[in-house]
Amino acid sequence: MKRRGINAENLTKLDLLNRKFQSPFSVEEAAEVLEMPSLPVRRLLARFAAQGWLNRLRRDAYRTVPMGATNPAEIREDPWLVADHAFSPCYFGGWTACEHWGLTEQLFRDVIVVTGRRVRYREVMIQDTKYLLHVRQEKAFFGLKKVWRSQSQVLVSDPSRTIVDLLDCPSMGGGIRAVGDCLEHYWNGSHRNAPLLLEYALKLGNRTVLKRLGYLLETLKLDEGETVATCLGNLSKGISNLDPDGEDRGRILKRWNLRLNASIAPREEPS
Repeated sequence: MKRRGINAENLTKLDLLNRKFQSPFSVEEAAEVLEMPSLPVRRLLARFAAQGWLNRLRRDAYRTVPMGATNPAEIREDPWLVADHAFSPCYFGGWTACEHWGLTEQLFRDVIVVTGRRVRYREVMIQDTKYLLHVRQEKAFFGLKKVWRSQSQVLVSDPSRTIVDLLDCPSMGGGIRAVGDCLEHYWNGSHRNAPLLLEYALKLGNRTVLKRLGYLLETLKLDEGETVATCLGNLSKGISNLDPDGEDRGRILKRWNLRLNASIAPREEPS
């Protein structure tokens, strides 16, 4: 898209937006900066975007672009900053947090976002990035860390909370086998904090998390001591699927009240 002409008055307004915003902004935020009513600002931003002076990320979300950019439409915002604006209150979790903390060796194209908003769609595409949305009540927003992205801070689940979220919803990590791999990285690495992991699991309130945690720790030969004992002492009575997205078939392991509808095996030691 080639940039089209702009008059002096609008150039001044555009300069204000460029100096104020280094991350995505809304119509209301722009209206406050420009000291104008929202309706004319909405029209102004739409015109700026059509002329190539702003990038429109989605409805009511814009991003400034460098004044000297020759191809504004090709400029892509940091996906974390886009999501933080579009789905706030939110945090980054699942495999996205695993990548951030070094708990997985896999690379994922899609971004996992946990949001406190009611959303119509659980998959949203913005600027060629797919966001997979998981909705939680804000009271479940604990175990989070602020991290810097450019000049803005966003929230990401800390390593222990990341593991708890994966055990609660294995699809956030790519399935229960991938969750087992992430748990191994966590348990054998510098982020390991068993008391905090158990605290988060109990606070979340889904005791199936403890079933999966205890079973994986035993099966992967990571821990057979205090952590496993705590898990055993806090099991719910019903039978749960090891993989909630798998079929309702497989051997039932009474020790953990789990239906083993997926196979998990420890890594073979190198010979």
